[in-house]
Amino acid sequence: MQPEQLIQNIALAALPVLFAITLHEAAHGYVARHFGDMTAYQAGRISLNPIRHIDPVGTILLPLLTLWMGGILFGWAKPVPVNFAALRRPKQDMLWVALAGPASNLFMALGWALLYKLGLSSPENYFAAPLLGMAKIGIEINIVLMALNLLPLPPLDGGRIAVSLLPHRQAYQLARIEPYGMFILIFLAVTPVLNWILAPLVNLAFKSIVLLFGL
Repeated sequence: MQPEQLIQNIALAALPVLFAITLHEAAHGYVARHFGDMTAYQAGRISLNPIRHIDPVGTILLPLLTLWMGGILFGWAKPVPVNFAALRRPKQDMLWVALAGPASNLFMALGWALLYKLGLSSPENYFAAPLLGMAKIGIEINIVLMALNLLPLPPLDGGRIAVSLLPHRQAYQLARIEPYGMFILIFLAVTPVLNWILAPLVNLAFKSIVLLFGL
């Protein structure tokens, strides 16, 4: 990729990426506080300030690399600390705390799709092309983050959701995978397997948005 094109892509991606990771993590903290866990609140992590959520690798380096290499744009932020034992009903409430992150990405993808629709309605506007580029990246990053986090692999949100829904014995067995979860995810990411797993949900989400907004 040419340096000029890379700089342009970074400028367009900066806002969608920061919104995607910041609101995702803040959503976990808000819902955890609602159900009785004050850990994230006391740590100052229930915030829309992206600086509080930035992870040097997942928030900066990885998105830059994927932009440069032309792959699917994705990344992550510092996880919001949640003490599930402090929730009023730990096993049941874990579902809503975990689901809050992917749900926030879905709502943001819909919001960016609406902006994309507005950009299409004003093709001669000076700001239309940048808006379309930014909105497209916003849709992409949020759909990918939603799909990735819904994988039933602890410590991803999907793993927490599965632990919440499974019977106690099976939930305990799945939870034991958590110390190895990120290593498993990295292995999947450096092979075609992760793309094979995510592609059906990502494609379904894209097609649904296209149909919903008539894009």
